[in-house]
Amino acid sequence: MVLFFDADASLLHDDEGRVFDPAARSWRADGSRSPVAEEMSPIEAVRRLQATAARCRVPVAVVGAREARPDQLEAAEALGLQLAGMGLTVLCGGRQGVMEATCRGVARGGGISIGVLPDDDAAAANPFVTVPIATGIGIARNAIVARAALCLVAVGGGYGTISEVAFALQFGRPVFTLLDGPAVPGAIACAGTAQAADAVARVVLGLPPEA
Repeated sequence: MVLFFDADASLLHDDEGRVFDPAARSWRADGSRSPVAEEMSPIEAVRRLQATAARCRVPVAVVGAREARPDQLEAAEALGLQLAGMGLTVLCGGRQGVMEATCRGVARGGGISIGVLPDDDAAAANPFVTVPIATGIGIARNAIVARAALCLVAVGGGYGTISEVAFALQFGRPVFTLLDGPAVPGAIACAGTAQAADAVARVVLGLPPEA
């Protein structure tokens, strides 16, 4: 599938004569395409749509270990930067490790991160969280992170991450993993942050993951 964006009409078309409906995140037959429409990747298409009134307001979750390896922290920060660059809001557990690295990347990209904390004090959030939400419900907040997300990316992780992945799959949310993220049936392993960002963009656009 080839994507084309008509900036004047703020419409996304494909090469099969369909137009994207942002509200339903689905495609409908249209049969026409503006001659001034510009061909672009899913990531660029999301970036363009996020700058319009048709933006996706549902956040994307990034989860992972508090005690993470350097490569996992680097990947989490890079992913946060890429998601912010697309104009997407990022949801996480708001604490340290992968969560903090992700929020740092989001902050670098000028984006918004939401930290759903297990604590009852917002001060427990890492310093890069834009909006801390102190739930006071402990690890039960994992279900909130999974339920509130459009999709979920797991960067490494232990038992807590496994629970978030399992909740997300149970709730019908697409799950992508990086760098030894939980190998749970239904989760799709990505080779790097670029592939993970592309997978997220495809979820936003109602497209299947690239084979």
